[in-house]
Amino acid sequence: MAKSKEKNIALELRKNGESIKDIAKKLKIVKSTISLWCRDIILTPEQIQRLHQKMIKGGYKGRMKGARLQYERRLKKIKELKDKGSSRLGKLSDREFLAAGAALYWGEGSRKRRDVKINNSDPDMIKFMIEWFRRFWDIKKDRITLYVTINKIHKNRVQEVENYWSRVTKISKSQFTKTVLITAKNKKNYKNFPIHYGTLTIRVKRPVEIHHQIIGLIEGLSKNINYSPG
Repeated sequence: MAKSKEKNIALELRKNGESIKDIAKKLKIVKSTISLWCRDIILTPEQIQRLHQKMIKGGYKGRMKGARLQYERRLKKIKELKDKGSSRLGKLSDREFLAAGAALYWGEGSRKRRDVKINNSDPDMIKFMIEWFRRFWDIKKDRITLYVTINKIHKNRVQEVENYWSRVTKISKSQFTKTVLITAKNKKNYKNFPIHYGTLTIRVKRPVEIHHQIIGLIEGLSKNINYSPG
């Protein structure tokens, strides 16, 4: 009696265009049984089209779920690798901090005589170097001038950009010189336009007493590495 009732329900659902899979799920009966019960029911073209669209949508959802799981696994792996890299370094000693700053200056700083300046777009590096100047060369913030270099398509954002770097460095805008606007090479609209802040240059006033010492540090880095024979 129960089977007869369930069969009638299944037949009614199928006539209304339900899929075999959904009917089996609702009635908690295996798909093969539902398929056998409903084999004589012919769906209308409209019902077939709806089931087809539902199948496509279901497949899309499945792919999206798989992609999301893959993305989450990748993020987890990236975090594990970052943590591994960070743990290898640990807290920097003063000697290591001095060497790290010299290496950054070697790559990004000015080597011109009687000039000490460095530029970068990474706010963390900018803060790192300001602290490096303070700790090892006793350069107070009042001996630093700053200026921004940015594409001229951002000319209407200059105030916003300078405010951003002032907050990052905790240095007054009165110590900023005029922002340098460079000519755009193309007219492409960038997705990060509202959060692009150009490149900041840190320049030390009265740099003579530290310029040659920094160059000496850089030369020391180059000379004191044991390069592998390969």
